[in-house]
Amino acid sequence: MNLPNITRYNNTAITLHWLVALLIFAAFPLGVYMHELSLSPTKLQLYSYHKWIGITVLLLAVQRVVWRATHTPPALPDNLPRWQKIASHATHQLLYVLLFVVPLSGWLMSSAKGYKTVWLGILQLPDLVSKNKTLGELLSNVHASLNYLLLALVVLHIAAVLKHRLIDRDDVMTRMLPIGDRK
Repeated sequence: MNLPNITRYNNTAITLHWLVALLIFAAFPLGVYMHELSLSPTKLQLYSYHKWIGITVLLLAVQRVVWRATHTPPALPDNLPRWQKIASHATHQLLYVLLFVVPLSGWLMSSAKGYKTVWLGILQLPDLVSKNKTLGELLSNVHASLNYLLLALVVLHIAAVLKHRLIDRDDVMTRMLPIGDRK
C-alpha cells in the first residue's frame, strides 16, 4: 500500500545512515579475514584499518544520536501492525547501542591486549584499561559475539526493508534513500 504523504529523513540523517552502513559492510568482512591471517606486517596494517573504521563508526554514532535527539524521525505507517512497530523500534534501539558497544569493545580489547589504537594513523587514543591478557581474551570473545549480533540485526533490518518494498509495496524504504522525490 502506498503512503500518500510519507516524510523522509533529512540529508544529514541519510548521509550518516549510509556512511555507517558502508563502514560496517567494510569492517565486518575485514575483521573476519584479518583474524585468520598469520602475524605479518599486512595483518598489522589490516588491524589498523579495522580500528580506524571502528573509531569512525563510533564518532558517527555520536553524531547520529545527536541528530536523533534534536530531530523527530518520520513516523511509521499508521496501518503497520503494532508488533511490527515495536519490533522496528526495538531493532533500531539495539542497532544504536551496538554502534557504540562494538567499537568500544574493540578499543577495550586492544587496550587489554597491549595494542595502541591510533585513529587514521595520526591520533593515538588512550588505553581504556591496563594490559591484561585474560581480560584481552575475554574482550576478544565479547567483541566477536557483539559483531555477530550486529550482523544479525543488520540482516533483519535489510529483510524488513525488502519486505516493505517487495511485499507490502509501500514507500517506507524511500525515507532513507539518498535519491527520489521529497514528499
